[in-house]
Amino acid sequence: MILVSKGQEAKERVIQLTNAALERKAKNLTILGVKELSSFTDYFIICSGSSDRQVRAIADSIEKRMKESGVLPLGVEGRQSAGWLLMDYGDVVVHVFHEPVREFYDIERLWSEASVMKVEENTQSINSLDNDM
Repeated sequence: MILVSKGQEAKERVIQLTNAALERKAKNLTILGVKELSSFTDYFIICSGSSDRQVRAIADSIEKRMKESGVLPLGVEGRQSAGWLLMDYGDVVVHVFHEPVREFYDIERLWSEASVMKVEENTQSINSLDNDM
């Protein structure tokens, strides 16, 4: 029997969520490690879609992939407007933005002290997180 730590479980969830977003061509995908800065989550995944339709498609892909794994979100906010969809998976919070809305809120600046992993454009999937994550 292999024991998986809570921290390792969160990292695996980040990889799974990131890959689900990448399946729908999420743009400008950034992972923030906020465990040391936040009392409510360990990671933020921030990504963009070029339209409201793509924002919804990214969120739907994430929700489907996680549901297939037996994981449901604690909450989802923003379905009506689709300018900013927030999906709470406990130790990981996913922010899916329409590009102009993301620029306006600039979450990365608000969490500038967090460790950062940027996923290169045109990446199909990731297998691991950077060492400092």
